[in-house]
Amino acid sequence: MQTRSFALVLILTIAGCAAPPQGSDLVKKPKENLLVVTGGTILAGTELTPLRDVAVLIRNGRIDALIPAAEAARLANAVLVDASGATILPGLIDAHAHIDNLGKSLDIVDLRGATSFDEVLRRVAEHARRTPAGEWIEGRGWDQNAWEVKEYPTAAMIDRIIGDHPVWLDRVDGHASVANSAAMRAARITAATPDPSGGRILRHASGEPTGVFIDDARELVKKFIPPPSRAALASRIERAAQMIARTGLTAIHQAGNADDDEMLIEIVKELIDQGRMPIRIYMMLSSDPEVVDRWLGRGPLLDYGNRLTIRSVKLYSDGALGSRGAALLAPYSDEPENIGLLTTSREQLATTMRRGLERGFQVNVHAIGDRGARTVLEAAEQAGVREEHRFRIEHLQIIALEDIPRLAHLGIIASMQPTHATSDMYWAEDRVGKERIRGGYAWRSLLNAGARLAFGSDFPVEAVNPFFGIHAAVTRQDQKGWPPGGWYPAEAVTLREAIRGFSAEAAWAAFEEQTRGTIEPGKFADLTIVEGDLLETDPSRLFETKVRYTIVNGEIVYDARR
Repeated sequence: MQTRSFALVLILTIAGCAAPPQGSDLVKKPKENLLVVTGGTILAGTELTPLRDVAVLIRNGRIDALIPAAEAARLANAVLVDASGATILPGLIDAHAHIDNLGKSLDIVDLRGATSFDEVLRRVAEHARRTPAGEWIEGRGWDQNAWEVKEYPTAAMIDRIIGDHPVWLDRVDGHASVANSAAMRAARITAATPDPSGGRILRHASGEPTGVFIDDARELVKKFIPPPSRAALASRIERAAQMIARTGLTAIHQAGNADDDEMLIEIVKELIDQGRMPIRIYMMLSSDPEVVDRWLGRGPLLDYGNRLTIRSVKLYSDGALGSRGAALLAPYSDEPENIGLLTTSREQLATTMRRGLERGFQVNVHAIGDRGARTVLEAAEQAGVREEHRFRIEHLQIIALEDIPRLAHLGIIASMQPTHATSDMYWAEDRVGKERIRGGYAWRSLLNAGARLAFGSDFPVEAVNPFFGIHAAVTRQDQKGWPPGGWYPAEAVTLREAIRGFSAEAAWAAFEEQTRGTIEPGKFADLTIVEGDLLETDPSRLFETKVRYTIVNGEIVYDARR
């Protein structure tokens, strides 16, 4: 027993974890509020070192120690969690998500996966049959890049099927939408309606709107859509949070864009107070400049109810690549008259960055095109941003190669979504050409330059499941194994790097590395427990990983066996 204990101490020291107490000491400790996870392979410490025959002792919501598995049964009053045949991961974190939009997607028409606009219309018509006449119909998820005819839909196409409802259908990325004529009438949109700054109304040759609204032009119609009731919004948030927990996620970074930030915050706080919020939320503010101003004035909210933190602001530099709104340094290869849209000027970005620095707020900027990214870097330099401030670029899908060292030098975190690469790879090179695509979804190049890389999904743009993202990061293939060898495979990451992107690096991106992100004594007991030996899984099957338990703060918030 002494030899085995010494070996275990050595293993845990190498893993960066505290040595376990001996059995005789353990039984003298208080026995209340104990949870023990035993029987599986623990991926411990910053290196995700696999430990077997070891159990995780959790006391009052924190990891107390890693102990010999044989000692687990001797702990009186401890709840035993069976992880036999499973892998115990640090609690996975989605560094870019939208819980409000996920909740909304549960109530509106789901258009994801539609292979034509005719299929979109069939789904909308089915929903219309259950909707009282005159009420708005909303949907999200269409993607013209996935259709045989890769053209934007029009209001006239919807009008042929639905005329007694205003219809508003968001593209999958949320940066373009199509309205029918009834919706445009309700919003008083005519040929005389000008394009707003940072947005574009697509028009026929006559000047009449086609029905498609890009980026900030979407607000011309959206503001006329009746908001859900507070009760309906609360129900959506709770259902979305439960769905998130089922995927193994213990925390998300809510990436702004809520219709009403203050309402969302109130609802999340109420759910926390009522013990009905299973996950942690790190929130970015963005929807209303007045709301941002109030929060910058009052200061951050740190770890409300051990579930909610508000200390960041989300800004937008440009639009999306799929709708050709991402700002590029040179014209789109497949639309030479278009260079995309800058939605916020460098000066405006720099001003908010300086205010964030003064008030203790992180500033995270959506930038998808290379011009969008460069504008953020220039603003950060102008504002005096340094590595310790941990400002972020959200998405960073296309970056000029010469700007990668610049980003790393500034300490800007690359907050990226691996499944965007495997969703976009069928057409992304058409948008930017063979040279610029070398800076596309460039995870390995960013890591090699010394940049920090936090991973997320951007759900509901992509699926919530974090193992879809881990699979995409490691293989750069779709779930059918295309393309053979991976799309620009030199930019792939290792499995451990992918897991860290969804755990330790995501925690770092929220200033939370001292309390979560790794399995180490003293940290919150946030764990994701999955079936099988994850390190031995065929990379091509990583997306099939099944979650057995999700544990947040020592509480089992999802149990697949129930």
